[in-house]
Amino acid sequence: MALRPKPPKSDTDKKAERDAAQQDVFLREVDDALRQDQMTDMFRRYGLPVFGLVAAVLLGLGGYLWWQHSQKQAAEQRGEELVMALDQLEAGNLATADKQLAPIAEDGAAASATAAKLARAGIALTQNRREEAIRIYAEVAADKDAPQPFRDLATVREVAAGFDKMKPQEVVDRLKPLAVPGNPWFGPAGELVGIAYLELGKEDLAGPLFAKIARDEDTPDSLRARTRQLAGLLGVDAIDDPKMAAGDAPDAAAPSQQ
Repeated sequence: MALRPKPPKSDTDKKAERDAAQQDVFLREVDDALRQDQMTDMFRRYGLPVFGLVAAVLLGLGGYLWWQHSQKQAAEQRGEELVMALDQLEAGNLATADKQLAPIAEDGAAASATAAKLARAGIALTQNRREEAIRIYAEVAADKDAPQPFRDLATVREVAAGFDKMKPQEVVDRLKPLAVPGNPWFGPAGELVGIAYLELGKEDLAGPLFAKIARDEDTPDSLRARTRQLAGLLGVDAIDDPKMAAGDAPDAAAPSQQ
């Protein structure tokens, strides 16, 4: 079946199509203009606040990076100053060392400041300023921001320096957590706890503790020899090798202040 040919469009139809096409183009231009106006209005309303927020973030990040760099430089400088002060201490120049350590102890980084405080406490103890030394040791021991090994050292030093004025039970309470095999301060802390046990009349606890210290290979030989004798006096055998007894001193010395 053949298709009938379409009749030609009249002038009216052609004009209507042209008008529709022009209207469509006009509407598109209006729509584009409206979108552009909306974007411009949005930028006017929100552009500056958003830009300000981005700028604030960038400035904050830059400030943090600068602060971090400054802190690193300050820590390195304090570290160098600490080394110089310790060199003076090793050379026996206590007054000079103490003077150089003072500012580091006041405003240095946590580790440097704590090391400086411990060194100053040691100087004070050497110069018979015992109360000042005890005060500094107590400050470090209570400082939660200080490295734990430094706090443990300060605790042992504080108790050793103030042992004569402390109650025996107080000594036990402070040092018993450190007076265990495997702890770096087992030897000196254990000896002080053992002597406190003796003052409390607890020889049954003191003797075995002295024996453990005497057998501990990580404890200095002088302290092992001393606690070996104390254990023997309490009737506890702390000699694994009989030949070791020959090197022991004839009498036990005072508590160690390591």
